[in-house]
This record gives sequence, structure tokens and C-alpha cells, in this order.
Amino acid sequence: HYSQNDLVEYSPVTEKHLTDGMTVRELCSAAITMSDNTAANLLLTTIGGPKELTAFLHNMGDHVTRLDRWEPELNEAIPNDERDTTMPAAMATTLRKLLTGELLTLASRQQLIDWM
Repeated sequence: HYSQNDLVEYSPVTEKHLTDGMTVRELCSAAITMSDNTAANLLLTTIGGPKELTAFLHNMGDHVTRLDRWEPELNEAIPNDERDTTMPAAMATTLRKLLTGELLTLASRQQLIDWM
């Protein structure tokens, strides 16, 4: 469960589930399909935060993409600031690995495709 204190700007799904909470699957859906910022932060918390996501991506071979901050601060764009950045080719390669590789089970790959 999460509380009112966990809610951040633009949380259209999670703000409606304060009393009943949400599963990880529901949080993934909210983050991917609705860009729910609180859902993204709660998911990041479960994996250890932005640095752990960056480490996961590096282990996949993506040495370009990095996440340094939480929602909604990571949306701030400052010229020449390398925090919270990627490049189109890096993201495309990472998505290809997730959707076609051995990293995820077939069911997990299909779920990710359905959300996208």
C-alpha cells in the first residue's frame, strides 16, 4: 500500500486507489499507459530506485540510458544536463532486447507489448 504522502504531480490512476492499493501489474499498467508518476515512483522503489534501474540497463548493454531522479523532477530539461537521458538508438535496442530476447518470459514479453 501507499499513502497520500507518496502521491506526486500527475497521478491519475494511483490517486484513485489510496484505500485499496494497487498490485505491481496495475502499477506497471498505470505507469506505461497513463504516465502515472506515482506509479512510476512506486515501481522504482520496488527495484531500488533510479540507480538500480540504470544498473539494470547497463547490465543489458545499454550504457547510454540513465535515470538519476524520481518523478516528476526527472522531467525537467536543462540544456547540457545529462541526468535522466537516453538516445533513440539506445532505447530502441533496449526495447528490442526486452521484447524479443530471453530476458523476459514469453508471458512477460506479451504483457509488455499489450501495455505499449
